[in-house]
Amino acid sequence: MLTIGVDTGGTFTDLIFRNRENIGTYKTLSTPHNPSEAVIQGLTHIMETLGLGKTITDQDLFIVHGSTVATNAILERKGVRTALVTNARFTDVIEIGRQNRSRLYDLAYRKDPHIVPQELRFGVPGRITSKGDILEDFDRDAATDIVARIKASDAESVAVCFLFSFLKPDHERQMGELLKDLGLPVSLSHEILAEFREFERTSTTVVNAYVSPIMTRYLTDLKNAVTGNTLRIMQSNGGSISADTAMRESVRTILSGPAGGAVGALEIGRMAGFDKLITFDMGGTSTDVSLMDGQLPLTLESSISGYPVKVPMIAIHTVGAGGGSIAALDSGGSLTVGPESAGATPGPVCYGQGGTRVTVTDANLYLGHIVPEHFLGGGMALDEKSARAAVETLSAQLSMDPVELTKGVLAVANTNMERAIRVISVEKGFDPREFTLFSFGGAGGMHCAELARLLGMPRIFIPVNPGILSAMGMLMADVVKDYSRTVMRDAMTFPIDEMEDIFAQMESRGLSELTDEGVRTESVEHERYLDMRYKGQSFEIIVTFEKDCIEAFQSLHEKQYGHRNPDKPVEVVNVRLRSRGRQDKPKFEKCETMEKTLPEAALLGTRQAVFGSKRLETAIIDRAELLPGNEFNGPAIITEYSSTIVIPPDSSVRVDPWSNLILEFVE
Repeated sequence: MLTIGVDTGGTFTDLIFRNRENIGTYKTLSTPHNPSEAVIQGLTHIMETLGLGKTITDQDLFIVHGSTVATNAILERKGVRTALVTNARFTDVIEIGRQNRSRLYDLAYRKDPHIVPQELRFGVPGRITSKGDILEDFDRDAATDIVARIKASDAESVAVCFLFSFLKPDHERQMGELLKDLGLPVSLSHEILAEFREFERTSTTVVNAYVSPIMTRYLTDLKNAVTGNTLRIMQSNGGSISADTAMRESVRTILSGPAGGAVGALEIGRMAGFDKLITFDMGGTSTDVSLMDGQLPLTLESSISGYPVKVPMIAIHTVGAGGGSIAALDSGGSLTVGPESAGATPGPVCYGQGGTRVTVTDANLYLGHIVPEHFLGGGMALDEKSARAAVETLSAQLSMDPVELTKGVLAVANTNMERAIRVISVEKGFDPREFTLFSFGGAGGMHCAELARLLGMPRIFIPVNPGILSAMGMLMADVVKDYSRTVMRDAMTFPIDEMEDIFAQMESRGLSELTDEGVRTESVEHERYLDMRYKGQSFEIIVTFEKDCIEAFQSLHEKQYGHRNPDKPVEVVNVRLRSRGRQDKPKFEKCETMEKTLPEAALLGTRQAVFGSKRLETAIIDRAELLPGNEFNGPAIITEYSSTIVIPPDSSVRVDPWSNLILEFVE
């Protein structure tokens, strides 16, 4: 069996393939108009490379794919026309939301129109109480009339969310049965998110209904192209699911690409002895950062484009700073970099695809930080002449020296990324100086040293093939299913046997669904959690289920917020289960022989590159020729197929036993 990880990014689509213990990689420009074209082109290239012909079907492939289709549908507001059915007199909850304002001091602030317009919100008489009792019967006649109105509205998808349906879903099921006659995809909230908080549950269900038909069309095309093979989709929680499940529950795939990178970073970091990591994934369009203190950081408080999405996700913070971020002037005449990106089309000026606006990649090229003849292993020619002309034209418009302009572009981009890391570390009570910066992504290696310096971080970890780590992470991902149930019980009086019974029911469902996904029974593991809080608090902490859950909560609360309150009652809000189907993962051999001196084949020559205020003669090093144990000092530029790594003059590099690079600053 040939295992392939595929990560579709805004600029490049990355593929990594494993045949027995041999690993190969391939990068191709993304095709934003139809992302599947780049995926199919990449798969075809791999087939040809391995001598298997051009046919993808019936090749015994196991493909794990991280897709941005659902994400882009929300960000670009290009989902389908979606109707919402909820309780009568509650149709505007989805728009009223919470009292939070994203721009508190903007007196001219106006909300964007909601993705479900008012004319597509329908209320049905019928009420379930907060205890799960029927207060008012479901009005079937009124519901039938609403089905007719939805049919006349040209809606393409329907979200159904009734109050307290997570306790008693009878009314939602009846509504779902009536809607079947329309032949439309229907998202029922008790199936998508069986938790309290009607606004967040409704929002999550609406987002799922809005993007699922788009994802279904995309995955159907992809499934047809790879017929006879296994296709799995990466979730935002760090696990994979079948393509069929991803079509129904597309809301779970919104951060699937970055999640692959987080999984890969954690696994490779642990293997090399580093478990306190701040991951830095800089691609062509954006930068994703995450803090890992020994485990994947999960959150239930994510939102996308202002819409809460309360399914478990890896806590990843994203900013619009990447290699394709465009340099421009704002209305006040100050230099800005991003969030607008040149993307894959037309891309940076140096890609020669028609781009005319200076990007971060063009600035790096101008400063000598990219070696054109070794970009993508020499497989992609760069138009250095056009990039230089574009930089010099912009600098003339600004009356600036071109070198100072390009240094300014990098400084602005680095500041944006530094701010992102402070959000996940300093603002959460973590000192970044206690962590290792785990750098990956195609552009990460050119910025990681300066970023670590800005944050006072002592060490940078750069894995093998950093530009395709997200795709590698997909090969390391288990099959994961998350379940939850709202209980709202006092922690002191919640009987342990009742908890065990709830977990047992959820584990039975998890085992059944994982075996349906093709997981062997003996590979299934269950992880138990409780969402806990002090009574009266508005937010919960996820606590690993153990004998003394209250003490575990108190300790975690003190760690995160700096205090505990042992006299205040603690309540269990949700019982949560993560069912995991363990998968075979790539194995990396540790080299026992260490060689300190660089081999001659690793030295490709030198070039002039700008560092600070100086233009220095800089070594060009071929990473493929480096050996475990090698040590060298900057300045240097390390070239490899998936990335370029810039080593400043005041730093040293060593190659660890797994061929990862460890960069540290020289005092």
